[in-house]
Amino acid sequence: MADLQTPLVRRKRKKVLVDYLVQFRWILVIFVVLPFSALIYLNIYLGDMWSAMKSEKRRQKEHEENVDKVVKRLKQRNPKKDGLVCTARKPWIAVGMRNVDYKRARHFEVDLSAFRNILEIDKERMIAKVEPLVNMGQITRATCPMNLALAVVAELDDLTVGGLINCYGIEGSSHIYGLFSDTVIAMEVVLADGRVVRATKDNEYSDLFYGMPWSQGTLGFLVSAEIKLIPTKEYMRLTYTPVKGTLKEIAQAYADSFAPRDGNPAKIPDFVEGMVYSSSEGVIMTGVYATEEEAKKGNKINRVGWWFKPWFYQYAQAALKKGEFMEYIPTREYYHRHTRSLYWEGKLILPFGDQFWFRFLLGWLMPPKVSLLKLTQGEAIRNYYHDSHVIQDMLVPLYKVGEALEFVHREMEVYPLWLWLYKLPVKTMVYPDPGFELHQRQGDTSYAQMFTDIGVYYAPAAVLRGEEFNGAEAVHRLEPQWLIENHSYQPQYAVSELSERDFWRMFDASHYEHCRRKYGAVGTLMSVYYKSKKGNKTEKEVQEAEAAILEPGYAEEA
Repeated sequence: MADLQTPLVRRKRKKVLVDYLVQFRWILVIFVVLPFSALIYLNIYLGDMWSAMKSEKRRQKEHEENVDKVVKRLKQRNPKKDGLVCTARKPWIAVGMRNVDYKRARHFEVDLSAFRNILEIDKERMIAKVEPLVNMGQITRATCPMNLALAVVAELDDLTVGGLINCYGIEGSSHIYGLFSDTVIAMEVVLADGRVVRATKDNEYSDLFYGMPWSQGTLGFLVSAEIKLIPTKEYMRLTYTPVKGTLKEIAQAYADSFAPRDGNPAKIPDFVEGMVYSSSEGVIMTGVYATEEEAKKGNKINRVGWWFKPWFYQYAQAALKKGEFMEYIPTREYYHRHTRSLYWEGKLILPFGDQFWFRFLLGWLMPPKVSLLKLTQGEAIRNYYHDSHVIQDMLVPLYKVGEALEFVHREMEVYPLWLWLYKLPVKTMVYPDPGFELHQRQGDTSYAQMFTDIGVYYAPAAVLRGEEFNGAEAVHRLEPQWLIENHSYQPQYAVSELSERDFWRMFDASHYEHCRRKYGAVGTLMSVYYKSKKGNKTEKEVQEAEAAILEPGYAEEA
């Protein structure tokens, strides 16, 4: 423990122009990004309200018309002249901080911007049918008044259904329901040749159903999804429990919070979230749905959604001083508790954004749109964040979380760290440890192994101290040297330094490549590795990669 608390000694880094651009970026954010963000949010809100006012029949008709447009657009492509197919969304619009470099190569665009309607809320079947650009703020605004919710609700308002299915989506309820993609009942997909199919887990397109998650849209275009709904209540009864000790002791307390050693299922909470604030301190939060009547009888109601409220991660940290406490939070406000501060990234963007005077006067403008932050940052700041900033998620077996926390501390020393659980059954691209069911480890079942997402989002302590830090080297040590060796995964939205061979050592290519060939994606849609790969993709590089995929035995060799 003493070694962990002693920071590595690194050489001081000489400041250059980009350091000052980052340091004073808040000026641009306050006077440009925040006002324009507010206008965009207002426009989106009005659009959502207009969509909700339409009849279900009209929304479905518009959906069918928009699907026809996608099909016609795909049939216009000339494979000999046009590049690979991708969406027409601008690279800076994506919520993730990874550079969307793949669109710099020649490509054929398909516009999916109209697919942002909630098509149906079926309270009898407990299913929400939505289009891929419906975001979490939009869906909770529609379902929470009904005391319904998606089984897994990602916490940022702007995260979309399509991104959460095709890439990665996790929340505090994932120890029960799995990833966002695990709650999908059916997917409507436009294939590379223009065919429109409905894929479920047990129909003729079941292989496509299981192939779409983690594929980043490289098997076809998702145009609607039917997603599981669950009954909820008006409030979340949240308990904050401070934990002090070594990182391994914090990890064990986190495991005990959702998987009691006595095996009593009544002790399993609806939500679990962990925050690690240093190498010796953390706070575990467990939530259970509660009625309005229970909340009014309770000791405290906390409206965390008000613009002037303390940022949630800082508020939770208070448990380290005041001890364990419990309160009630309105359910929808709990779902989006990290939106206003963009987790804790808001502290880097606006160093004084957490101060009361700012929250009271301008907090209603928060958060800035991530897309506008990316649009206004320029190439120099963009490269600075890749070298001196960390945006990573590590999906790690629960029993290895303590070791993973120690590794992150040694290599990056980034705090706070975020902990979320995920029940991982046998999958396609991601899968449990072989033979995991024989060990009967804490949290595991006979059909699923419990993993934990460790969210690493912030500037490393070395950067904050003005010392040298090489982000590319740190990520390289994380990916092949720790994640792969410990049967762990990296969500593909993150900045990756993996070679193609190491990428397919981390992920299983067999089912994915089977779907690529069967559904005509090869030669039409870019492969998931080249879509994830850091740096520019030349047309020649992509074409050579596609040709290699067509060679026999590719998946086995990768």
